[in-house]
Amino acid sequence: MTGVPPRLHPRDSGDAWVEGPDGRRFWGRYGAAGLLVHDDKAGVLLQHRAEWSHFGGTWGLPGGARHAGESAVDGAIREAGEEAGVPADALEIAFTSTLDLGYWSYVTVVMRAARPFEPAIGDAESLELRWVPVDEVETLPLHPGFESAWPELRSRLGERIRVVVDAANVVGSRPDGWWRDRLGANEALLVRLAELARRGIASAEFSRAEASGTSGDFAPSSSPATSAPAGPIGRSWPSITVIVEGKAREAELPAASTTRTPDAPDDGLVAGLLSVVPAEGSGDDTIVATIAGMLAAPGAAGAPGAAGSPAPVPAPASTIVVTADRELATRVGALGADVRGPGWLLALLDDLAAA
Repeated sequence: MTGVPPRLHPRDSGDAWVEGPDGRRFWGRYGAAGLLVHDDKAGVLLQHRAEWSHFGGTWGLPGGARHAGESAVDGAIREAGEEAGVPADALEIAFTSTLDLGYWSYVTVVMRAARPFEPAIGDAESLELRWVPVDEVETLPLHPGFESAWPELRSRLGERIRVVVDAANVVGSRPDGWWRDRLGANEALLVRLAELARRGIASAEFSRAEASGTSGDFAPSSSPATSAPAGPIGRSWPSITVIVEGKAREAELPAASTTRTPDAPDDGLVAGLLSVVPAEGSGDDTIVATIAGMLAAPGAAGAPGAAGSPAPVPAPASTIVVTADRELATRVGALGADVRGPGWLLALLDDLAAA
């Protein structure tokens, strides 16, 4: 049996069906969002959908219709809290993956569990909530949209993108008078990077692969979506490490913002993504040592995973150094890092300021 959910609470602003030109119907006047929580030991949190619901009896993600003016991240967290008792303070944001049909969209919000927690059924939309080992997900009867999305989502669960910024090189790449106040110029860069860390970066910026494959999205529609957008559609939240040197060694992270843009996650979800490392000596040597430490850590490419198990395969360009210094680029490249010029990062910052 399928149909409109029973009246469990006053109808929210987004609670309505949207019908496409091909007759397919999707739930959510303002689109919908779902939360995929991944725990390295427990697996992924799935919801066994109530029989009366759309594709009832299948397994999928807690989620639902977004409210008017609500971001996808906020909507996914709210719905998961209502349906599954997922605590927002136990989550760290990883990436989003978006299916955009023009007249309707669905955003899969992928989070890492920062601490263990037990889900709890909060309303009549769930028959069961369960942590499912990643290798066992495909053995369950899955919601059609989630079933088509799962291979792409699974391939990214081990994604850990790290961006290391050669601050002196980035600041020095624009002749804007930075030499008159090196410390101030570096702190101004940190302010801009703090906003970038909050807002995330288009996932396509980190893909070296040719555009192909599926969108990696879970679409709770009357028919599974079959279109395949080119490349990742969504945003990623990498860690950003800024190396400062010389007179800029005293540069500090800006205070937490008192304002919040509608599409930015809550500060708690992005806490710790931006860090500053003062170079004791050579900035280049500090960057090389930082990259060597990252790539030697468990879970990095070529490093063993927990209990000797194979580490998750990192996505392409999982460790990026931003610099125009050719010698430094050669050194970090030999360690396995990707290199982008300052123009790449500055373009992202400029686009953010113009948005």
